[in-house]
Amino acid sequence: MNTPLKIAIAGLGTVGSGTLQLLQANADLIAARCGRPVRVTAVADQVKNKDRGVSFDGISWYDDAEAMVANADADVVVELIGGAHGVAKRIVEAALARKRHVVTANKAMLAHHGLALAQVAESGGVTLAYEAAVAGGIPIIKAMREGLVANRISRVSGILNGTCNYILSTMRATGRDFGDVLREAQELGYAEADPAFDIDGVDAAHKLAILAAVAFGTRVDFGAVSVEGIRNVTATDIQYADEFGYRIKLLGIAECADGTMSLRVSPCLITPDMPLAAVDGVFNAIVAEGDFVGRSVYEGRGAGARPTASAVVADIADIAMGRRVPTFGVPVAALRQLAVRPLDARVGASYVRLAVVDRPGVFADIATAFRDESVSMESVLQRGRNANANVNVVIVTHESEDAALIRALQRLQNNAAVIEPPHMMRIETLQ
Repeated sequence: MNTPLKIAIAGLGTVGSGTLQLLQANADLIAARCGRPVRVTAVADQVKNKDRGVSFDGISWYDDAEAMVANADADVVVELIGGAHGVAKRIVEAALARKRHVVTANKAMLAHHGLALAQVAESGGVTLAYEAAVAGGIPIIKAMREGLVANRISRVSGILNGTCNYILSTMRATGRDFGDVLREAQELGYAEADPAFDIDGVDAAHKLAILAAVAFGTRVDFGAVSVEGIRNVTATDIQYADEFGYRIKLLGIAECADGTMSLRVSPCLITPDMPLAAVDGVFNAIVAEGDFVGRSVYEGRGAGARPTASAVVADIADIAMGRRVPTFGVPVAALRQLAVRPLDARVGASYVRLAVVDRPGVFADIATAFRDESVSMESVLQRGRNANANVNVVIVTHESEDAALIRALQRLQNNAAVIEPPHMMRIETLQ
């Protein structure tokens, strides 16, 4: 087939410009591998007079992305505007309604509206593709939806946000505080001016909701994800974690067992021998566990113009070659609605840091609260007092139910000797 596949791109920011650059720079290679040319016929962006390092010869320019979808001559609409709602969602809905294929990098939109959009795509016989929405240049959606198609996936875990991974790994390498490293990440362009979506875990939660749907054949359910970010992780926590033999990473973990699932994003302690422990900087990594393949690990750049553009064009290439699979791996009608296990039902070890007044009887109060809730302490560290006669008491527990530990910490929070809210992080074995 030599008929060109015609592409309309909405949004010429970092990823949109990178996608256009890639399609132009490697046009011959892409055509040879797809068996047909891939041509950009239209673009939409509100800023026209800007050097993007590409040629717009023969490309129609629209200031209005919705007008482009309505009027451009295109087989595929590539949505790279972003945002869960608003114009991004409207142009995707309009393109699917016109029976045009859609490629998007918009994880927030898919996490909130993926099920409805997949239904429209399926009804119209077109593709809704989103490799670039999760983990940038790592082809994890294709790997799970196609490469692992014969496996029952029991767990997917990973480092899903490069900003948080950069902050935590830099804190560990330098001993600097969270706020200082966050400012550096913003100066380097790794973090936004308003970094809340990244450091509060929301970005990773969007991605985890999508991964879980593909892994488990379930409906996308962002509301099922328990989310905690890294704002409360201190240089002191990282130092103590090292002393106990752990690394701290912001992980997304999705597990499926006995007809239920649990989805959580939070800072966790893991041992250095785990695959995710050695992944530093802005890199992402994902571990998928299947019943026949066992554990498979995927690592790469999770963001940036070039890696993300590579994922966008991979989806375009599939469309050019006529490859179609259901949006989340199975038809929409076959997607399951699983019960969600509450986060506090988890059973495992945990790390606890308590800032307390250094006076007789305080540790006895701590031990009593833990004993009364049947939480056993494996290791305890206490350093010398500061100028205010306060100390950190750091505890690693044996395996216990999170609900029991939380009850113990709530009791301690009401103790006058505990001067800050107790800080707890889960220790994940991922075995």
